[in-house]
Amino acid sequence: MRTASGPAGLGGDQVEGLHAVHELLASGKRRVRVLWVAQDLAGHEPLLGTVLLARRQQVPVQLKSPEALASAARTGAPQGVVAWAQPVQAFSLAELLAAEGTGPPAFLVVLDGVTDPGNFGSLLRTAACAGATGVVIARHRSAPLTPAALKSAAGAVEKVPIAVVAGIPAALQQLAKAGVWTVGLDPAGPTDLWRTSLLDAPVALVLGSEGTGISHLARQRCDVLARIPQSRALESLNVAAAGAVACFEVARQRTAREGATSKVS
Repeated sequence: MRTASGPAGLGGDQVEGLHAVHELLASGKRRVRVLWVAQDLAGHEPLLGTVLLARRQQVPVQLKSPEALASAARTGAPQGVVAWAQPVQAFSLAELLAAEGTGPPAFLVVLDGVTDPGNFGSLLRTAACAGATGVVIARHRSAPLTPAALKSAAGAVEKVPIAVVAGIPAALQQLAKAGVWTVGLDPAGPTDLWRTSLLDAPVALVLGSEGTGISHLARQRCDVLARIPQSRALESLNVAAAGAVACFEVARQRTAREGATSKVS
């Protein structure tokens, strides 16, 4: 439980969609108060497995008409299931950094002004799949954990801790003091991401807003500004796509480094 002085919950109490709800139950990290399931789908896969999991955990399961479910849903396609649970727990940046040295090197994804819930959810999913050790967002100018964000995240919010900070520039200073390199993604960055040698060290990828990119002060505090090479002069990738490319480049370099180390030993 968070202390009274710690970060508040992030929201995310209403969860919709097959993957998001199943991961909510499977993780066991948040108490689920009630599960609504479309009555015409509850006895069939893929919903049946989720229903049985909820009942094993003694979560109340209520069968609802498609109309009632659609009325309660806040996304366009809840896929026959809506759950209500405790809010997602927020962490401090210090708590994420405290894990450094006890597991893999820090791999943080810092979101500087990402305000679209769909992009936020997609980036959470990418971070989880690529092995990130945490995601950092600002208290203001950040997308909320809406049902749409949770559905896009497909359960990643149950796996990747999210730290809430007062401001991104100050957080980057804190990361520098902790020995974490910061790499900002910028289409005009002077460094080619493929040739960035910092990615297998403790690192934080900094991703900017959908419209204006990384804020001026945050740009100044990044150790490196890196671009993703593109073969054609088209408009740059959106933040969700750029984040996916960059996160998996971190994962690739770390895997290559581990492979080289194991051969030497």
